Amino acid sequence: MHIQDRVTVSKVPEAIAASQNYLLSVQNPNGYWWAELESNVTITAEVVLLHKIWRSDRSRPLQKIETYLRSQQRQHGGWELFYGDGGELSTSVEAYMALKLLGVPAEDPAMIKARKFILERGGISKTRIFTKLHLALIGCYSWEGIPSLPPWIMLLPDNFLFNIYEMSSWARSSTVPLLIVCDRKPVYQTDPAITLNELYTEGIEQVKFALPSKGDWTDLFLALDSAFKLAEKLNLVPFRTEAINAAERWILERQEVTGDWGGIIPAMLNSLLALRCLNYDVNDPIVVRGLQAIDNFAIETESTYRVQPCISPVWDTAWSIRALVDSGLSPSHPALVKAGEWLLSKQILNYGDWAVKNRQGKPGAWAFEFDNRFYPDVDDTAVVVMALHAIQLPNEKLKNQALQRAVNWIASMQCQAGGWAAFDLDNNQDWLNLIPYGDLKAMIDPNTADVTARVLEMLGSCDFSIDAGNLQRAINYLLHEQEPEGCWFGRWGVNYIYGTSGALSALSVIAPQTYQYNIQQGAAWLVKCQNPDGGWGETCRSYDDPNLKGKGPSSASQTAWALIGLMAAGKASGKFAKLAIERGINYLLATQRVDGTWEEAEFTGTGFPGHFYLKYHLYQQYFPLIALSRYRALFSEAEI
Repeated sequence: MHIQDRVTVSKVPEAIAASQNYLLSVQNPNGYWWAELESNVTITAEVVLLHKIWRSDRSRPLQKIETYLRSQQRQHGGWELFYGDGGELSTSVEAYMALKLLGVPAEDPAMIKARKFILERGGISKTRIFTKLHLALIGCYSWEGIPSLPPWIMLLPDNFLFNIYEMSSWARSSTVPLLIVCDRKPVYQTDPAITLNELYTEGIEQVKFALPSKGDWTDLFLALDSAFKLAEKLNLVPFRTEAINAAERWILERQEVTGDWGGIIPAMLNSLLALRCLNYDVNDPIVVRGLQAIDNFAIETESTYRVQPCISPVWDTAWSIRALVDSGLSPSHPALVKAGEWLLSKQILNYGDWAVKNRQGKPGAWAFEFDNRFYPDVDDTAVVVMALHAIQLPNEKLKNQALQRAVNWIASMQCQAGGWAAFDLDNNQDWLNLIPYGDLKAMIDPNTADVTARVLEMLGSCDFSIDAGNLQRAINYLLHEQEPEGCWFGRWGVNYIYGTSGALSALSVIAPQTYQYNIQQGAAWLVKCQNPDGGWGETCRSYDDPNLKGKGPSSASQTAWALIGLMAAGKASGKFAKLAIERGINYLLATQRVDGTWEEAEFTGTGFPGHFYLKYHLYQQYFPLIALSRYRALFSEAEI
């Protein structure tokens, strides 16, 4: 090790203290941690559209959205799907639409630049289905080019080959209300009324409002869509009234007391659009609650207004607890006790949508958000279990019972393939991603390596047990998912660095001696991916281009993930990649700011691979703190 490396690494305790103090300083008085969950501008643009349709825009500070959208426009004229992507067509069209709805004229210099960007990439006709659907609501696209969603889907029984519960939770909570919207096919007048004819590359007179043909067997879906559209025109849609009534009831039953639907903005927006189609009044309590829930996802500053796609207090709190415990805070520290009791209060003891396919499981899980009783998830629950297990609460008996209930629920959610998905059991009919409506390729929620790894890490580190046969099935699934290069795919974080870190953390505690080869292969891959600056990074483009696995500019969170994985592998095998770890630690030390924080522009969270990405604003804080703290724990003060 170089002398400079030794000198720099000696600053680890000081860096931990600064990071720890910062994290404690941003804890909410109620006990939780919660930071912004950033996405692209389409969420905010669609909120503008919603308020214009409901005519609820004048009671919100929407004029500040113009400032926000202008600030997010890049030099090339477009808006990004994720930081540094060069701009994305559908995102840019929706931003342009929102600016027009806010009264910005087409002759504005920003709009001229945006229009050029959009037209060079094919214009509106080349956008995704959901962008076209939003434009159809205000007459800027024809409903003829939107896939039909026959409402009778709502009435298909749970045991049928296909029903609404074969869709992922996020697709289901967004699609059920669209059954109503696509049946009614409304066109709303907005103030100001706008057109977007200038965004059709081929000219508005030449537009073909039709679903694109792929020239393969999936064109069968186009034939079915034509049949559905003909049935609509002839008023021959079976069970139409009953299906619309069932969809309406489903929506009303799943609204939280806080007004949320599904804990995500798309489900909330679509549910409110459905109620608008059903002629609900803007002053109806259900509508008022729904609009208020969207307001609660907004972030307003002196000059800007933007809307988050979701909020992450349970997730942020659990990880913050783990980071602070790792950093040396006493398990009974008042801040951790307050956080732990808050988490306990958020355990969901109701049956949700998961119970449709899981008839044996009993409730006891956690969701991502403040309130989302229908959609708890396995990943959050496993992290909460690890966080609570690590601290000491005044009522330990209650805590332990809560944790056992959570572990039992997780065990009941194991999929047939051996792994775990995020929200559902055996939600894996991949053909649904091939239908025209499913162009985001996010219609299902199959088991994944990263969620499975989290469960295995929980079981191994907290000394919980499940059936031995099921445990081995899970391990076998995780091993099977290892890529030839030694890495693992990351469904919920970008990407192979995230997946590999999780898998190594799991294998190192669940069966370290048995799977030495797999552990060493994973660690070797991480070492190979290290950047010259000592950090690690991976672009979101790695979801589309396998050649980009583990490649990208260094970031604090991804560097921390790699370090966590390498240290777990070293602890399991006794073979530490010491030089790579030291260089990574030095990267974190060199990039830490005076106040103990790190900054990163990159989006390292994943919503839908290839289509929707997230930036968790606390990822760059608690993951580096975990990495630094585990480094200090593994290597003595004398060594560092």
